[in-house]
Amino acid sequence: MESKPNKSAFRAILSYGRPHRLAFVGIFFCSLLGIAAELSQPYLIKIVIDDHLAIGNTEIRFLMQVALIYLALSIISFIFTYIQNNLLQYTGQSIVASLRKDLFKHITKMSMSFFDRRHSGSLVTNVSSDTETISQFFTQVLLSLIRDGMMLVMIIFFMFQLDVTMAAYSLAVLPVIAIVAVLFRSYLRETYSQARTRLSRLVAFIAENLSGMFLIQAFHQEKEQLKQFGEQNGNYYSANIRQVRSNVIFNRTFDILGNIALVLMVWLGGQAVLGKALEVGVLYAFISYIRQFFGPINQITMQWNTFQSTTVSMERIWSILSTQPGVPDPSDNDKSSLRPEQVEGKITFNHVSFGYLADQPIIHNLNLTIQPGEMIGVVGTTGAGKSTVISLLNRFYDVTQGSVKIDNIDIRLLPQKTLHQIVGLIQQEPFLFSGSIIDNVRMFREEISREEVMSACRFVGADSMISRLSGGYDTHLSERGSGLSAGERQLISFARIVVFKPRILILDEATANLDSHTEQLVQSALDSVSVGRTTIVIAHRLSTVMHADRILVMRDGFIVESGTHHELMKRGGCYKELYDHALESGTDTKEHSHNDVG
Repeated sequence: MESKPNKSAFRAILSYGRPHRLAFVGIFFCSLLGIAAELSQPYLIKIVIDDHLAIGNTEIRFLMQVALIYLALSIISFIFTYIQNNLLQYTGQSIVASLRKDLFKHITKMSMSFFDRRHSGSLVTNVSSDTETISQFFTQVLLSLIRDGMMLVMIIFFMFQLDVTMAAYSLAVLPVIAIVAVLFRSYLRETYSQARTRLSRLVAFIAENLSGMFLIQAFHQEKEQLKQFGEQNGNYYSANIRQVRSNVIFNRTFDILGNIALVLMVWLGGQAVLGKALEVGVLYAFISYIRQFFGPINQITMQWNTFQSTTVSMERIWSILSTQPGVPDPSDNDKSSLRPEQVEGKITFNHVSFGYLADQPIIHNLNLTIQPGEMIGVVGTTGAGKSTVISLLNRFYDVTQGSVKIDNIDIRLLPQKTLHQIVGLIQQEPFLFSGSIIDNVRMFREEISREEVMSACRFVGADSMISRLSGGYDTHLSERGSGLSAGERQLISFARIVVFKPRILILDEATANLDSHTEQLVQSALDSVSVGRTTIVIAHRLSTVMHADRILVMRDGFIVESGTHHELMKRGGCYKELYDHALESGTDTKEHSHNDVG
């Protein structure tokens, strides 16, 4: 069954045209003047043939005057058509630029659960390909509706002025055109929707493979991935072929109808001329109008294909724009007035329960209080819930039950911008953008001076590393900072923390992929950065948290042990098991362990 176009989506996208109402009025009048000048030309020739040449008036002066008038009409038509096209292109591109900006802005406000459900490749298609299709609606479909629709109405007006009977015969083909359009509508919509869906899958597959290229080459999966790419590419190819085939059949059907109608009109008109019921000039003008009559119809029907594609893209974009963030900001009446510089750094988890899926809880009735300035280590096996606790504190997700508080204020009452100024996060794989080291440390915020960035890098021990680079602080990094080692990337992420001064610092297995020498550099940076801050360290290596004020051991969403390193070792429980497991793996806890002890 055909899915009906989403009216809400259509209205929402069209609303972007409201600020350009005057431009559309200008487009309408330019089209009107250009079309009127163009359609006056056959009528002018009709007058010349029937009212002058047919009665022997062949004065050169008169013919020159007619030629000049004809030329003037052509120039007028050209000028207003040119203005109309440029004005429409400018307006259409402005509308789509605004839409693309709002779409990207909306995506950046989405919570992490949104990105869990949607592939990045699909979102790339929405921002690039789908908005480009909507651009075609404003610059092609809308032009056709205005210009071709107006031309059709004016051609019918001129044809009825010439001969009512012939005009009525011409309109007899319109019901046939309507029937063909209705019959093709469902099929065309299906082919466009299928092609778009398969394109999204192909883009998502490419994005995934590019992200995991190291793994593909390490495990020699090139052949298998190429095979899967071939399948995805083949599916998109077949959907495109089906779409093109349906377009050709649809368009050629209207060509045939137009040619049949033209032949019929020539035959009927010729009979009328021979029977003296119709003048030659009228027949000439009528044939000209018939040719022009099917031109707009054909253009409108061709744009129907683009319109089908546009409605699919509109619905896809609207499905994003109409999605509300799973983690909304508090209302102005409810939000807290707490400012980042006022925060002491006390953290409270009060009877917190949470699961990514409603029927599969990960955190169970968690109660935890962390005092201002305290350093907490969190360890446990994979799936224990360590990173989930951090995600809840960052409010990437909202708790199912209970509350998370900072300085006794529920974080749901803090605007997310404020919360993320309070809580700084350093992950296992720090993300660096394409740009200079300066810009990566200050996150492209020009109000942060170069001196502040350099001071922060010196503070965490990154200055000597940066000085060795050819461009120093102006060294341009490639995507994800691929020109730097894991430790160098981590030092830059520590410098960010110093620059942005969060009161709470979280390290999510930040030393997991570092060698022992680099780990010492990062550990030294951590010691410097954590002074005066509440710090939570999720540890892959127990050596990272041995000197923490408290170590929490998590298992199956519960805190099963809490204490200092020495207290937990004496207790001989889960923590000691993790410690012994690290020793049995062939390295001590100060060396890199591939076992997940964090």
